[in-house]
Formats: sequence, C-alpha cells, structure tokens
Amino acid sequence: MRSIVEFASSVWSAYKVGLIYDLERVQKRATKLISSCRKYNYKERLMYLKLPTLKFRRARGDMIEVYKILHGFYDKDIVPSLPRSNYLATRGHSLKLLHVRSHYDLKKIFFLF
Repeated sequence: MRSIVEFASSVWSAYKVGLIYDLERVQKRATKLISSCRKYNYKERLMYLKLPTLKFRRARGDMIEVYKILHGFYDKDIVPSLPRSNYLATRGHSLKLLHVRSHYDLKKIFFLF
C-alpha cells in the first residue's frame, strides 16, 4: 500500500488540505485491516505498528532529495541547481539555500522556483 501512495512523491506532493487528507485516509483504512489494531484510534495504530504519518514521510523524502542534489548524487546536467545563500555574516555552512519570497501560489508549491 505504501509504495502505491508514495509513488513519484519527489515529483508531485500534495499541498492542498483535501488531497493530504485523502492520502492519509488510505493509510487509515489499511491500518484498520489489521485485526489486532482495530480497537485503537489512528495515532495509536501508527504507534503500535511503528509507522510515521504520510505527511512526515513526504517531508522526509523532500529533505533526502535536497541532500542528494546538494551533494552531487545526481548528474549535474539533469538536476536543477538550487540557489545558495551568499550571506556569510551568521554562523553556518556553505549549503544554506536562498529563500526567495513569492507572491504567487505557483512558486510557493513547486520545488524548483
């Protein structure tokens, strides 16, 4: 079930509340199918089965993809370059990303803008 729900999550990630709820509902139903978990509520079932929420899994997957891009695990010609911050007045490291503010939702929900 998890492989179907998380397929291509690095390309498309649900950002609307309704879509996130629909994806999470699939996992809720799947955990209810286990007979020993039926008596628990959803959060208790996740703890019993030692599963994270799908929202957490998507965020973790996004962080893994950013790490792979920044450390050169992919071909440089295919992967987009992520803008890095040049501001060196504070403590940190050379891998800080530049945060670009946007007024349009299109840029807020897409990874590469």
